[in-house]
Amino acid sequence: MTNPAPSPAPSLPVSLAANPVLSSWIRFAPDGQVTVSPGKVEIGQGIVTALAQIAADELDVDLGRVQMIRASTAGSPNEGVTSGSLSVQQSGRAIRFACAEIRKIFLAAASDQLGVGIDSLDIRDGTISGPGNISTSYWELAEKISLDRRATPGAVPKPSAKRALAGNSVQRLDIPDKVFALPRFIHDQALPRMLHGRVMRSEMPAARLTAMKEDRARAVAGLVAIVRDGNFAGVVSETEDGAEAALRGLRKGATWAGGETLPDENGLAEWLKAQPAESTMIDRRTASAPAEKQRMIRRQYTRPYLAHASIAPSCAIAQWSGDRVRVWTHSQGVYFLRADLALVLKLPPENITVEHMEGAGCYGHNAADDVALDAVLLAKAAGGRPVRVQWSREDELSHAPFGAAMAIEIEADIDAQGEIVDWRHSIWGNGHTARPGRAAQPALLAATELKTPFPRYIATNPPHANGGGADRNSVPLYDFPSWSIECHRLLTMPIRTSALRTLGAQGNVFAIESFLDELAAERGEDPVAFRLRQLTDERAKDVICAAAKRAKWKPVKQTGRGYGLGFARYKNTGAYCAVIAEVEGAEQISVRRLTIAVDVGEAINPDGVINQIEGGAIQATSWVLKERVRFDRERITSNSWSDYPILRFSEVPDVAVELIQRPDSEPLGAGEAAHGPVTAAIANAVYDALGVRVRHLPITRDSLIAAMESS
Repeated sequence: MTNPAPSPAPSLPVSLAANPVLSSWIRFAPDGQVTVSPGKVEIGQGIVTALAQIAADELDVDLGRVQMIRASTAGSPNEGVTSGSLSVQQSGRAIRFACAEIRKIFLAAASDQLGVGIDSLDIRDGTISGPGNISTSYWELAEKISLDRRATPGAVPKPSAKRALAGNSVQRLDIPDKVFALPRFIHDQALPRMLHGRVMRSEMPAARLTAMKEDRARAVAGLVAIVRDGNFAGVVSETEDGAEAALRGLRKGATWAGGETLPDENGLAEWLKAQPAESTMIDRRTASAPAEKQRMIRRQYTRPYLAHASIAPSCAIAQWSGDRVRVWTHSQGVYFLRADLALVLKLPPENITVEHMEGAGCYGHNAADDVALDAVLLAKAAGGRPVRVQWSREDELSHAPFGAAMAIEIEADIDAQGEIVDWRHSIWGNGHTARPGRAAQPALLAATELKTPFPRYIATNPPHANGGGADRNSVPLYDFPSWSIECHRLLTMPIRTSALRTLGAQGNVFAIESFLDELAAERGEDPVAFRLRQLTDERAKDVICAAAKRAKWKPVKQTGRGYGLGFARYKNTGAYCAVIAEVEGAEQISVRRLTIAVDVGEAINPDGVINQIEGGAIQATSWVLKERVRFDRERITSNSWSDYPILRFSEVPDVAVELIQRPDSEPLGAGEAAHGPVTAAIANAVYDALGVRVRHLPITRDSLIAAMESS
């Protein structure tokens, strides 16, 4: 008789293992509050509220006692970047386990002080009480207990049934400040004696500043300084209007030369496939008994470059004191930004303090890090006064990193019964991350413009094991007998790219789900039934069935109206999401309704999860119907809202979200789960409505006409 395998030794959650000192996460303030200091940041996703719920639950304190501390390199845990829908999975688990251990430590101390067994003690709102009305509290014991100790494996958080807050919708903690106009957004922050800066850049990428006449700028009242270092140039003024006026004067005296040639926008797929590239085999499956193919079907899908298009442009504040600098930023990674600033400034990282403040919209690596370096460089000329720099809308839509364009080719071998026997998926495009702090060279725009410039950082892809980049969601969740997935990352980058919400997942899910819909249509099989036959993951089946049931799939056919399905599990390890889209129109498509089912495991704040899914669905609708970075051979031309339109309120579809609750499962991120399925569902609904397959995003009047002409 064989002995059972031993249970694995307990281990700490990844963020807690990287930042094991308990006091860096949790402190008990003398005023009766609990301060919680995560390394993840609030970027509109509601993470501050969810993490507070977790801490309050585990410590048995009222939510009103929890004070959430903004991330800062001055003392917060280093949790890298807030991205990839990982905040609850990483920061939430770390806080839950840290609080579980802290609770255990304080119960042991209370047992000693009160002279009763731990099992006879109870905690309510931080008061630890026992038989006979004896009691103490976290705050009373905190004077005697040091949390400057390392977390140890083995602490056991509460079971889900004993959590009072997790799984319930509570009011978001960040909303009151925003409603009552308190300075929560960095754009609203005003420091004493603050100056204002603006930076001048050429419309042409990588152009050289060959001459700069300063007389017009110097004539502007309130000018404090003109700063130039190579191709980097800017102004500092007493007022924001003065900074704008001085910038206009500086532009009139500037002469630029050179610049990088951009691709042909109308032949983007061909250009992507013709560039030098690094090719990687992402995944391969071989059939145990290969079936005989009768025919092969090949389709190509594309998505354009996409802008972040946040409602407010990027902003930062910097202030020097001797050889030390303090930066306020809406960066997603304060420690990584500090690392790049240290490289550019040639300073020890400890001389730089980076503090997070919220920005008005964040969907990945936007210009928050770039504008932080702009502010730091201009603040050098400010004599110790803080300098606030805000980009213009034109700056944001021209110079911030874009989401990479993609060309995706899928081939399927089909047997005599019309079943898939082999699947091949190839991707061409730039890498999807060029974030700061990841390399020996900085990834900040101004660093490439200095007199002694750093080379431009060419975007890479995260490893597939970490979710991937261009290849994210390229490996099918469907149980095909065999497949091969390959990615071709461009080694040239005339148009700057980095992380935008979902990275390559939106493009890959669009391609996979569109292709599956074609195959189902060829077989004359219902798209829901066709997918369910290909799946073995029961949670995947559950979300498809839930969405179909809620949408009353499939509604009676009406002229000019169509219904489509899209499904994915984000990163194949995250949240499950299925979407039924209802569209109508002929020349111009409108999305009437999105019915969504989602499984995020344990939903800490169900309303927060639904908010994330709704927001992602609406953004994806905008991407599908409207968004596309436009350019000629010299410059980005879509540098205003009229040239880069986004979805208007009047165009927003009704969104209904069915949340499948699994309180005993690990939480999965929700922020990026909807984009791919929504994209595919809309495209498939367009086919259902019009009989036209649109394989190239966005779905506009022009792309509909092109699809009709090529079909």
